[in-house]
Amino acid sequence: MIIKSIVIIAFILIIISLGSALFHLIKNKPQEQSEKTVKALTFRITLSIILFIFIFIALATGMFTPHGLGARVHQAPVAPAK
Repeated sequence: MIIKSIVIIAFILIIISLGSALFHLIKNKPQEQSEKTVKALTFRITLSIILFIFIFIALATGMFTPHGLGARVHQAPVAPAK
């Protein structure tokens, strides 16, 4: 449950960062707009990379187990019944 909460919070922060970058992109002052847009997008990229690494570590250590379509790939094959 904690892992899901961390992932959801990270996604929310990424969306907020994208909104901030869009807001600064639309503003009229070119130099200030450019610097703030770059900072917001850099923050988003950093959050995305940290989130990817966190999910990879959670999968590798078994704290998070996939279910659904990806889970079938990781299961051992079942022998056919006779």
